[in-house]
Amino acid sequence: MAVKQVNPYLLFNGKAEQAIKLYQSALGARTESLSRFGEVQGTQFAPEHRNRVMHALLRIGVGVVMLSDTMPNEPVPTQGNVEVCLDFDDVGEMRTRFEALSAGGKVRLPLQDTFWGATFGMLTDAFGIRWMLNCAKRG
Repeated sequence: MAVKQVNPYLLFNGKAEQAIKLYQSALGARTESLSRFGEVQGTQFAPEHRNRVMHALLRIGVGVVMLSDTMPNEPVPTQGNVEVCLDFDDVGEMRTRFEALSAGGKVRLPLQDTFWGATFGMLTDAFGIRWMLNCAKRG
């Protein structure tokens, strides 16, 4: 099976750092990576938004939870604050799954190469479930 792992991705509207602290305290989560909006080269955010969490990876036991703040001009989605992230080891398989999963739904970000060394895309399926698909480049 090409899907290696399923990771919940939690979205917050400027409260991600507070959530991380809670998860560390309440669940023993360990922050393994954290990047902020202000660290992305070529982008400009107002000073009050530069410290928003762009991406964080928390290890809880053997599991992983990822999270971020939404963009400053985007509130937390009203249908929920969870996205499902599928991590693939084969980009061809990911493309096939992306196309199948997006049928009847909406592609929010077509699959594309990213600055973090992966191919990545986002979609909402026909049932309103939001998905992120990611495949790290080999090499």
